[in-house]
Amino acid sequence: MTRRPGRSGLRGRDHPTIAGVLARRNVPPEAVPLPRLAGWLGLGAFCAFLVIGLATRLASDPGRTTAGALIALAAAIPLFLLRARLTLALAAASTVGVVLIGNGDSRVIGWMMVVVMAGWCVLAGGIPVGVVYGAASILLFGAEWLWAVRDPGWGPWAAGVIVAALGAALIQHQLVLVERLRAAQAGLAERSRAEERNRIARDLHDVIAHSLTVSLLHVTSARLAVEHDPADAARALAEAERLGRQSLAEVRTTMGLLRSDPAEGIAAPVPGVDQVPQLVEQVRGAGADVSLVVDGDVRGLPATTGSTVYRIVQEALTNASKHAPGAPVVVQVAIQNGQVDVSVDSAGPPGQGFGLGVLSMWERAQAVGGTCTAGPGGRGWLVHACLPARAGPGLDGP
Repeated sequence: MTRRPGRSGLRGRDHPTIAGVLARRNVPPEAVPLPRLAGWLGLGAFCAFLVIGLATRLASDPGRTTAGALIALAAAIPLFLLRARLTLALAAASTVGVVLIGNGDSRVIGWMMVVVMAGWCVLAGGIPVGVVYGAASILLFGAEWLWAVRDPGWGPWAAGVIVAALGAALIQHQLVLVERLRAAQAGLAERSRAEERNRIARDLHDVIAHSLTVSLLHVTSARLAVEHDPADAARALAEAERLGRQSLAEVRTTMGLLRSDPAEGIAAPVPGVDQVPQLVEQVRGAGADVSLVVDGDVRGLPATTGSTVYRIVQEALTNASKHAPGAPVVVQVAIQNGQVDVSVDSAGPPGQGFGLGVLSMWERAQAVGGTCTAGPGGRGWLVHACLPARAGPGLDGP
């Protein structure tokens, strides 16, 4: 029976899709922030029509017109500038002042203030608030026509309210789309950073775990040979030192990817499938019983697939050396039917569960469209990966 990391093992590593980002960050219309300049422009248009209304009505009814102007302006200032939650109430209060100024005359240009507020209610309060205010405004003009003066001039004002509300709703819709796109971009950027952190963590784990395991094998060999074979002990220590320096260089290379300026990072070739024989020789030189069988021409593999093969073999050999030291290990890499089959068969006793290394191998295989399993099998413990021999779109490396 082979094991692969379950969903519980990947919890906290799953990343949202674009649809998930849009769904979780759905921005309701009333939550879209308006620039402060929009409030000033709206208040400016409101005041312009207020001045025109005063100019046309002040001479005939100064008291009523002045009172209406003060009421309309007092409610309009917080409506347009303070982003108050009482959008509908402030708009209604300001409309009372407009009604006092208009005084049942459809020819007064001051009624445009109602049209301006109809559009603003949609922008600032959302479509539901805009619909309520627009409907109330249309009822107001209908009441003026029915009970005050039967003047067909009220129809254009009602049409103006509808046009203003529809135009503002269109603008609101565009603002919502922009806000959702920004949220989606932020989510995708967060996903990209998380994936990069996971990739760097996998590389660091593979490099450090492998170098430490092989170095410990060399140090152990040196300790056992220091009394009866000092030359062999010195050779083992020198190899452990070389591995330590190589590991430090690879760690520096990986950490260079975290720098903000790519030019400052350390560019180094990514280990590929052509370096698997060197990897096996490195482990074998530490005293491990490892054999390698390669079937097929691996030189034509994509860079991403070759790097995945190398890292899986590296992690599998590290685990075999750590959990079953001295047990024979057979590494097989075969290309057949458009796929790369990688198996690392250790004669050591099968263990239980899986750790970060098994999860790392599974994630690497998944990243290139393959599969990887690890568990009891073969002669003891078997790691088997099946990877595509051809890179998918966007997967091939340089």
